[in-house]
Amino acid sequence: MIRPVIRPVALIMLMSAPAMAQEVDCANPITQLDMTMCEYQAWERADADLNDMYGAAMAAVRQSDADYPIEGLSEEDRLRTAQRAWVAFRDANCDVAGYPMRGGSAEPMLINACLRSMTEARTNELMLLTMEF
Repeated sequence: MIRPVIRPVALIMLMSAPAMAQEVDCANPITQLDMTMCEYQAWERADADLNDMYGAAMAAVRQSDADYPIEGLSEEDRLRTAQRAWVAFRDANCDVAGYPMRGGSAEPMLINACLRSMTEARTNELMLLTMEF
């Protein structure tokens, strides 16, 4: 299922198929479409990194659960609950981030930049769970 915030990006990308035949230089984007595409690609990379770190964090809390069993919710359950809540918050928060350019061509870029930034921050938070003290 495509999330509503992704639809504007998908629409822009479909409408500009001939322009996409050229490689976009994300170090020096020129058009609004280039900037939006580059932010989307950056978010995709950040999301892949987050998924990797989430897997590592889940492995760490599973090991902690095995080493220090407790009654009730396990650390694994708590992390899963927290991650699901965080994804819902991130998505809602980033929808709001696009409001200054609502309906404009820069709205998807602002949303993608927010998604990237929040995802990178969450990856760093999850990294703490993988560290041994």
